[in-house]
Amino acid sequence: MKILVIQKKRIGDVLISTIIFEALKQKYPDAVLHYLVYEESFAVVDNNPFIDKIVILTDSERKKTFTFLKFLYKIRKEKYNVVIDAYGKPNSVIIGWFSGAKKTIAFSKSYTKLLYSDAIERTTNSFSEATTAIEHRMLLLEAMSIEFSIIRPKLFLRPKEIEVIQNKIATKIKEANKDLIMISALGSRDFKTYPLAYMAAVIDFIVETTDVKLLLNYSPNQQYEAHELFKLCKKESQNRILFDFYESDLRSFIALTSKCKALIGNEGGATNMAKALSIPTFTIFCPGIAKQGWNIFENGTTNVAVHLSDYLNDNETAEKSLSDLYLMFKPELFEHKLQSFLQLNCQ
Repeated sequence: MKILVIQKKRIGDVLISTIIFEALKQKYPDAVLHYLVYEESFAVVDNNPFIDKIVILTDSERKKTFTFLKFLYKIRKEKYNVVIDAYGKPNSVIIGWFSGAKKTIAFSKSYTKLLYSDAIERTTNSFSEATTAIEHRMLLLEAMSIEFSIIRPKLFLRPKEIEVIQNKIATKIKEANKDLIMISALGSRDFKTYPLAYMAAVIDFIVETTDVKLLLNYSPNQQYEAHELFKLCKKESQNRILFDFYESDLRSFIALTSKCKALIGNEGGATNMAKALSIPTFTIFCPGIAKQGWNIFENGTTNVAVHLSDYLNDNETAEKSLSDLYLMFKPELFEHKLQSFLQLNCQ
């Protein structure tokens, strides 16, 4: 049996969807499993032992009609028996439908009902610590006679990747046995970014509470904002931040995160990668995004998530703009939770 799984974009989604492969291999150990992703997501699926082949859909293939048609025929030649479309957008449904697979599975939408053999209804509420992000993906597998189980997403580093990052850490940190904390300093978008002044206060609190060095995680195009955050921190905090220790390559970032005591900051792909490495996380959610669904494996100890709704009721936040909500989400609200997290994981 040959199966194609489609989940093309957003690093967090691509990583979470890798649980499908582990579940399939458990049920069908002889199945050949392919994963279709965008090139920028390759790093989080590289070296995954449950995936037999990674199929890359390049920018030119998806943006130009002729090259996309060539890609579709390449997919058809693979003669897949099953396509599991965890992405479920028109572009991916075209791929799944054109593949010629007899069994095609996706979440229920008007066009998936029309073109796919199995259109699965999402559940409304979460029923486990895995949250709907995991539960919905496992729900897709019911059409493959696979019962629900909690599977944690995983990242797989090579020994050489770990060795390289260990050597880099040794050259950057002169003090022996100095631990690292990764700060998810900026969100993937402006509206997912905790106000810089508040994040600086969080960093100052970490420095006052622990004896660690700090790394800032941000996209290469966010360097200006990261530097502004750095300038807002107290002098002692600035001395603890290794601002020039930055890994723009995603595999190197994953390796670096694997050597950190914890990841703290804005919710996003970095949080999911840290969890996949079994690194403790303290996640600050955007007030405009419900944390239910993506507060995966929140347990109050090694994985903690905070949201404005945890502290203020709907009457207090009704009809407020996102910027106003963020201003209401002061670090003092969750300081006790952060202190407890640091004591448990970073001492």
